[in-house]
Amino acid sequence: MGDWLSNSNDALCLKLVRAARDEVVLTEDERGVIEEFHPTFTYPIFGDKETIYGYADLKISLFFTSGSLSMFLNVASAAKLPSKTADDIEGTLYKFIPPDYSKSAESFQNTVEKEAATFKPLGDKIHTYVRRAAGHGKGKSRDTSPISEDDPDAIVFEVYHSTWDTPGFREYHRRMQIFILLYIEGGSYIQEDEEKWEFVALYERRRSHSPNDSLDDPPTYTYHFVGYSSLYPFWCWPDKVRLRLSQFVILPPYQHAGHGSALYNAIYQFSLGRDEVVELTVEDPSEAFEDLRDRNDMKRLLSLEAFMQEGKGGKFGPPANKALIEMLLLRELDPSSKQAQKAFRIQVKERLYRFNYEVLAQLEKEERLEKLEETFQNVRTDYQRILATVK
Repeated sequence: MGDWLSNSNDALCLKLVRAARDEVVLTEDERGVIEEFHPTFTYPIFGDKETIYGYADLKISLFFTSGSLSMFLNVASAAKLPSKTADDIEGTLYKFIPPDYSKSAESFQNTVEKEAATFKPLGDKIHTYVRRAAGHGKGKSRDTSPISEDDPDAIVFEVYHSTWDTPGFREYHRRMQIFILLYIEGGSYIQEDEEKWEFVALYERRRSHSPNDSLDDPPTYTYHFVGYSSLYPFWCWPDKVRLRLSQFVILPPYQHAGHGSALYNAIYQFSLGRDEVVELTVEDPSEAFEDLRDRNDMKRLLSLEAFMQEGKGGKFGPPANKALIEMLLLRELDPSSKQAQKAFRIQVKERLYRFNYEVLAQLEKEERLEKLEETFQNVRTDYQRILATVK
């Protein structure tokens, strides 16, 4: 870009900051969780072109305490045009983050140290899973052997459910919602006056390390934010609800490590345990999230004996339900049976035709058949790709 024009995705640097005593115990393989990372999108904040004018070598540091998500903001550049010409970066960000952010590095570090010792997740714990610290255990960097929560090498991940009625959660949500804009295409802030919203947040729990600790002291823990999801219950006649998963984000330092699947499965199990919830649906999922959902739902479907025998036992929404059944049919399909292959093709095409009726009905018959065949082949290929990941 030009000397005075910066890409806002590159200029904005995010970081989850831990207390110094918690950073030093991280292995080399784990230090990615404290490194800076960048947003995927900034157009909701800086405009569709995702550019900032008036600065040379621009760096915007938006740092967070790793658990409580208190913020630090600093704008630095090698040179800046006069203020009337240059974009007002802080003024722009001010519209999207709580006003209590710090601009003092020293003050922010004091907040990091203080809140590391005092912050606890808000809401009710609904799920826990355990991982071995990267680089620990049997000399392997990715040891997958079972490990208990009490093991010194254990990292415990905890999932918490909250609502607007959870004390302190509204204020906390105002801090974490910025990640929706930065990582979900088309993401937007939800309205706090909609009282029915529910939230499920994922945290990494680490044993706290202090030079004053003795062997007789009970263990203390620090918590580090990993990601979250927002849910909305819609009434379902006569006295049930459909729970819609609206937003879902795992922060980049924790991506590609199975935490998205863990959070989604925790949400599914949470909904399964609620008698009033008849199904869990997803609002306008991205392609990546559809993959995540389909992989995990297929694994779940294969393990649900009641679902297999009676066609019930899960709380998948109708669109996902149909796709899962088609994937299951494809998985069991005899590749040498032309009759079975034809029956499967007709069934899928009939569903695709009904789903896309308004568009397909406007096409000539020959073109309509070509489009249906093309779509069927794409769907089949996608099913095969997902099935290849399911054991």
